[in-house]
Amino acid sequence: LIFNLTCPKMLKSNLIALCLILCCSCKNNNPSYSKPLEEKKAQQIVHSGFQSLLDSAGVKGSILVYDSNNNIYYSNDFQWASRGNLPASTFKIANSIIGLETGIIESDSTKFLWDGEEKYLDAWEQDLILKDAFQFSCVPCYQEVARNIGAYEMNAYVEKLAYGKLVIDFSNIDVFWLQGKSKINQMEQIDFLRRLHNSQLPISARTERIVKEIMISEEKENYTLRGKTGLSIEDEKHNGWYVGYAETDNNVFFFATNLEPITTADVNSLINKRVVLTKNALGNFMGASPLPDS
Repeated sequence: LIFNLTCPKMLKSNLIALCLILCCSCKNNNPSYSKPLEEKKAQQIVHSGFQSLLDSAGVKGSILVYDSNNNIYYSNDFQWASRGNLPASTFKIANSIIGLETGIIESDSTKFLWDGEEKYLDAWEQDLILKDAFQFSCVPCYQEVARNIGAYEMNAYVEKLAYGKLVIDFSNIDVFWLQGKSKINQMEQIDFLRRLHNSQLPISARTERIVKEIMISEEKENYTLRGKTGLSIEDEKHNGWYVGYAETDNNVFFFATNLEPITTADVNSLINKRVVLTKNALGNFMGASPLPDS
């Protein structure tokens, strides 16, 4: 790279270019930024059993499971698994991380106070500590967190975590994960969850511990299940998520399920099916087919 130091205009232009190059160089080599995992290319196997599950349930979409020990992805539809969708409430995992890292969420005992107004769900009409706000998927609670973080910090942390392709500005700071142009696909969801599980995100050990704790939905003798559901409605189209991972004594199975109802009559059942179908799929790998529904 050659810089012209004699012409004032060129000098200014060159200095700007130098700053941009240095900034990019520092960012790419900065351990405070998390990159998607780069490793031996994983095998991809089409699992016809997953498609049978979806067909019998009257939904369309993809179940994606990653077998850590064998570096294999299983899915009924890898094309669907690579298609971006709104993250919906699965973003509460990243939102919790960012809230804790910025201090907007002080600790796992942080309490979200109910304002006394009627909410979409009865479970939201009470004061909630962090784990309950996460487990009940309290949208107003996390909208408050996002507003307090602000668009600038939110963008910086989303980039730092290498989380999907989100579109965030001051006008949509409390809804960008629910509507608009933000996207994440199933492969990206699992990549993010793997980095969280493997302590490869640029976050504090304290934040990691708290987020992993609030994600626990089941603890059984032979496995621990962590996860988060999500549901978005855009142009009257419903899209449902269930993402997370199941830890056994000798393996970890990551999953990202993304489903849509075939007809409008199936919308209400989609809420339950995204979890049940995923557990049925996981049971094929964990020796307990299917896993218990609760």
